[in-house]
Amino acid sequence: MEKMEAHQKGILHRAFSVLIHQNGKILLQQRSLNKYHSSGLWTNTCCSHPRLDESLANAGSRRLKEEMGIDCPVKPYFHFIYTAKLDGGLIENELDYVLFGTYEGEIHPNPNEVMDYKWMDWNEFVEDITLNPSRYTAWLQILVTDYKQNIEEIIFS
Repeated sequence: MEKMEAHQKGILHRAFSVLIHQNGKILLQQRSLNKYHSSGLWTNTCCSHPRLDESLANAGSRRLKEEMGIDCPVKPYFHFIYTAKLDGGLIENELDYVLFGTYEGEIHPNPNEVMDYKWMDWNEFVEDITLNPSRYTAWLQILVTDYKQNIEEIIFS
């Protein structure tokens, strides 16, 4: 089913979240105001839904190019299931695969997808999302709250 229908009905479906990191920092994006949900909120480097028969690594790399203008390999490390009520009466009920990659280079965000971006020190980011959760997407709040140790093992290894 199409992702909009899945979000309207709250049906469990596959998704992925990409975290690009380097030197203890992660790359965040602020979602464009054109996005159909969670617009204007800060989130992980990119996220989306894999296409039919598309590998997670290929889907993550595709969306990095489409959203951030970044070309780098990504690798899935773990997954989790979450449910969150979103604006517009939408419900995310997702099996979210978390992919990681490293990148050093220019970033060319797509203005239809991304309003702004920034590299943020991991510890400063964790403090900010804890103190100011309303600035961030629901899935990123859950990811950081419930899987902080998993993420730290990857970005600091």
